[in-house]
Amino acid sequence: VQLVESGGGLVQAGGSLTLSCAASGSIFSINAMGWYRQVPGKQRELVAAITSVGSTNYADSVKGRATISRDNAKNTVYLQMNSLKPEDTAVYYCNVEGDSGNYHVRRLFASWGQGTQVTVSS
Repeated sequence: VQLVESGGGLVQAGGSLTLSCAASGSIFSINAMGWYRQVPGKQRELVAAITSVGSTNYADSVKGRATISRDNAKNTVYLQMNSLKPEDTAVYYCNVEGDSGNYHVRRLFASWGQGTQVTVSS
């Protein structure tokens, strides 16, 4: 299963952006989808996650500023972030977990996107 991210870039503080991550390949079902971020020298951290039934979870640092959503028909997850701060600067990665294959033969998968840089200028 491959993931392709888009939507990163340079944004001024206070601005907004939306990241997208589309999954493709031999997908039977997708369970959790999430966004993580990482800055040099630090561990990758969860930003937001969404389950197959739409339950969401957000890092405290982005609560009230971020919205995660998914389009199951397109196997795509989105992250909209508002009121961006310089400390949001990071490489953002999407993560998708589910079952690949078909009804008779399935196997679990967990894939990561290639990462997209988000830079927030002050």
